[in-house]
Amino acid sequence: MEFIITARNKSSDSKEYGELQENGLTAKINIKRNIGNPEFPIQALITICNEESNPWQGVIHVELPFQKVEPRFFLPAFMYGLNRGEAPQNVPNEFPRLRPGNPGRPSSSWWMVRSDRLSHPAAFVYDSGKVYGLCASPYFITKDGVKQQWYPGETGEFYQYGGYTCSIDRGTVGYTLGYENAPLHFIKSRLVKEQAPLEDNCFEIQAGETIQFTIDLYEYEAESELGINPALEHIYYRYHQQPREGSDIKTAASDLSSAIFTYAWLPEERHYSTFVFEDKQTGGWRYNKIISISWTNGLTIATPVLMAALRLGDEAMREQAISCITNIIDNSLNPKTGLPYSAYHNGVWSNKGWWFDGMRTPGHSAYLSGQAMFYILKAYEYEKRIKGISHDDWLIFAKDILDKLERTKNTDHEYPTILSEKTGAGLEYDAFSGAWCLAAMAYYSWLTEDESYIESLKDSEQHYYETYVKRMECYGAPLDAEKAVDSEGILAYIRAVRYLHALTKDDLYLDHMRNAICYEFTFKFCYNSPVKIPPLSTLGWSSSGGSVTSVANPHIHPMSSSIVDELYYYTAKRDDPYVDLRLMDTVRWGCQTYNRYDGEFDFGKKGWMSERFCHSEGLVTEKYSDGSPASTWFCLMPWASGSIIEGLVGDYWETQ
Repeated sequence: MEFIITARNKSSDSKEYGELQENGLTAKINIKRNIGNPEFPIQALITICNEESNPWQGVIHVELPFQKVEPRFFLPAFMYGLNRGEAPQNVPNEFPRLRPGNPGRPSSSWWMVRSDRLSHPAAFVYDSGKVYGLCASPYFITKDGVKQQWYPGETGEFYQYGGYTCSIDRGTVGYTLGYENAPLHFIKSRLVKEQAPLEDNCFEIQAGETIQFTIDLYEYEAESELGINPALEHIYYRYHQQPREGSDIKTAASDLSSAIFTYAWLPEERHYSTFVFEDKQTGGWRYNKIISISWTNGLTIATPVLMAALRLGDEAMREQAISCITNIIDNSLNPKTGLPYSAYHNGVWSNKGWWFDGMRTPGHSAYLSGQAMFYILKAYEYEKRIKGISHDDWLIFAKDILDKLERTKNTDHEYPTILSEKTGAGLEYDAFSGAWCLAAMAYYSWLTEDESYIESLKDSEQHYYETYVKRMECYGAPLDAEKAVDSEGILAYIRAVRYLHALTKDDLYLDHMRNAICYEFTFKFCYNSPVKIPPLSTLGWSSSGGSVTSVANPHIHPMSSSIVDELYYYTAKRDDPYVDLRLMDTVRWGCQTYNRYDGEFDFGKKGWMSERFCHSEGLVTEKYSDGSPASTWFCLMPWASGSIIEGLVGDYWETQ
């Protein structure tokens, strides 16, 4: 097995990597011949020695070449396939894309990224029926004065991050001592910086010092891109750390829902505020309303709060949530199309939400429409199941809209992502967002035992599976990410196959469900990244169990916590220790990621939480009042709380 080992010296004016000998370094490689499959990777012990009389500072790059034909790269939470480098790139929301040659921003033929931007410390490629890849510790520690790779259970002082790389022109994946974010540094989709000079990102080797590190190497056959998941499963076991201790499930659900009930309700709007800020001058609260029916507001708040109210026996909270639900049902419908408007502002319902100017095509959103119907159905189910009340008007409202959405599918059996405000016709496709329509109709069919759409649902599920899930490239769900690969849309598909399995009892849907779950797990951290910026750094906050939102908006956010019930459904059907462990990570992460007491995260009241957790300081945009950087937003965002609540108070609640 070949390696290419190069280095870039901090003192050099060039950004190019040169031979080790040019840098006064030498390398020795000792290969332990294992099989190279997910369970038994080949291990390479690499020794780097500085033979010069002066310390060396820079970045050392170890690349693994593979036989390139039509490569699709997978750096978990950072790169999927080519990150849609095949698609038009002159768009306002930027994210790293792979294209051969010199394609221009935001594409490149190669990428280098710091280790903590990846959820798992690994880089893979799928090409022509084979998986190639490498795995190595995400950072180095010092122990008894010696630099060594970190592994769970090791004690020592943090020294330096590593990094991971990929190149489509060279046909390599790689690992670095020290790191670069190059050729561009993506902080978020509209904040991108050029490659920075080598400064604090360097690895230092003293004169005469020897550094040893191990890289696990993979080369095995696979039928599709799904073949990377068995390797990631074994990497999870090797690097896994549990989230820190948080509240118990019932306390967390009570804290989070009570905070929404107390601080976020807008009685004159019969809705919740999307942002709630502390007003330091008045001692009260400021609201950024930006009201919508779902996604970042509306039913993704109201339904989880209703579920919590039913579990906790809080009638006032229940009535508040129902007021929001009925307001949307009574007032959001567009009479021209019979589809719901997605946003509300100053007394007017429309589709011009906060995301509007980032869209390619105006109109109704399948993402919000389908998701809203799903949550209306969930509110209906829990009211009937726990309270014994049947809101038949909610069911009729959802059914009428789902019937209309069902008729807009194209000949691929895909739902549109955007529909006309005038006729309700599908205007734009090629996106995973329609999976919410699939989930809602499958849920309705299961709730009502109405199987009239079952064959149509099967056709759509097969399309989404073959086109997106099987290729490990689910794009086009959230409206603010320019069809970037993301972790949000898969949450709809996982729900859809859960109910298709409940309807049909066909094990195919459990197979598809596990593959979809494993795709989501590629965004979910398996270890606790060493955060260096408060408040997350001072709290011992855990990244393990939290999922990165997309390759365009790479912070950790809580949406994946909403599918605890789906993970629980799967593990109840199949003995699967891996999914069970990651289910527990998800629950534990949610119970430690909010204010368990006033000001725990340096803002807000008990039960407050935001949506943005910067596990890497390379993502930080928020500041404290003194101008110093902060690793989370300082506001209550009820939709984020709602994601945690939904995961805690569903069927899983009954196991406690």
